[in-house]
Amino acid sequence: MENIYDQARALASALKETEEYREYTRLKAVAYDDSTNKSLLDEYKRLQYRMQMTLASGKSVDEDEMQKMQRLASILQFNPDVSAYMLAEFRFQRMLSEVFQILGEAAGIDLDALAGK
Repeated sequence: MENIYDQARALASALKETEEYREYTRLKAVAYDDSTNKSLLDEYKRLQYRMQMTLASGKSVDEDEMQKMQRLASILQFNPDVSAYMLAEFRFQRMLSEVFQILGEAAGIDLDALAGK
């Protein structure tokens, strides 16, 4: 019987071969090729991460940070390279979420309950 870690590496390899992953990495390279896009995307992702951590800790999100993130999102959505990348990232993350759901079910973990859904 294969080692569970070998199977996890095989799954990781299979994920990298998906159309979602290939499109995500291709569009990420295009979006991050421009230094302005890179700076805006990095800031957006920092704000997004901070907001997720704040919400996960049960605190409310700072209104100024929320507005800053919304302004950044508005700017980014009008850039076709960035918009395409963010959509591809969302699709890939959705696929990963579905894989985590399958793994959670196999382990008897209700991920929806953990997320408060």
